[in-house]
Amino acid sequence: MLVLSQADVERLLPMDACIDLMAEVLAGLARGELYQPLRSVFRPPNEGSLMGLMPAHRGGDRPAWALKAICIFPENPQRGLDAHQGGVFLFDGETGEVRALMNASAVTEIRTAAVSGVATRALAREDSKVLAILGAGVQARSHLEAMQALHDWDEIRIWSRTAAHAQELAGRHGLVAAASAQEALHGADVVCTTTTAREPIVAREWLGPGAHVNAVGSSIPTTRELDTATVAESAFFVDRRESTENEAGDYLFPLLEGAIGPAHIRAELGEVLTGAAPGRQSPGELTVFKSLGIAVEDLAAAEFVYRQALEAGAGVEVAF
Repeated sequence: MLVLSQADVERLLPMDACIDLMAEVLAGLARGELYQPLRSVFRPPNEGSLMGLMPAHRGGDRPAWALKAICIFPENPQRGLDAHQGGVFLFDGETGEVRALMNASAVTEIRTAAVSGVATRALAREDSKVLAILGAGVQARSHLEAMQALHDWDEIRIWSRTAAHAQELAGRHGLVAAASAQEALHGADVVCTTTTAREPIVAREWLGPGAHVNAVGSSIPTTRELDTATVAESAFFVDRRESTENEAGDYLFPLLEGAIGPAHIRAELGEVLTGAAPGRQSPGELTVFKSLGIAVEDLAAAEFVYRQALEAGAGVEVAF
């Protein structure tokens, strides 16, 4: 079994390659080439952390299994740690042997931002010029990298509920730290929400015509980053319908309030990529991509990292 550290994964999974990789695997999922059940999430009573188990399988002439076991500790950023901690197992698709175990924080960080890159490439206006990133943690940094890999922006704004964090990230890259979320969103063409907020930080009236929003930070039913009006008035795209209908507070709150119906999801991103469903319909349309992060993305990333590691002689081989 090959063991790959966070540094190994970061070196072997470049963002531009991962964006193309995520487009490929999401299209494959839409074509029915991969299988994934809903993730299993475990929340002990009176415990702020949780554990998720995310299996995925691909059949055909390149069979493979993957399992990500991930713990979420929301307070970790205050400790200087990623909130996501765990590992991704890659199994041989013919024998079930464990081929690799790699750092899940790095896989999650890179592939999540890469999927937002895919969504932005597919759904945002081609003339987009202003980018706003809400949040200043791990995902904010990776989304900044992904968005810059896609596009030359005239202006990039960073906002965080902790002003010092926004100033630090913005200063490191020569960007603008906004004083408020409203200020960051004013006139923004593309928005990435990457926070741990429990209540909405985006209001519909703060978004201009034709904006595209990648809603990333909330991945459980009880939290959301977008207000109801933003979701209700948007063309709403997701990574996986089943996951959204069971896990996404950004979708479930407006549904429970009666602001949207079950048919509000226009399409999965993979369906847009394969041409099975329409994407943006007009320059003035508000588009939202709700990202939950799904297991087939981890499978594709793990396979890529494993192949690159074999070629580069990276990682540590251990008997298992």
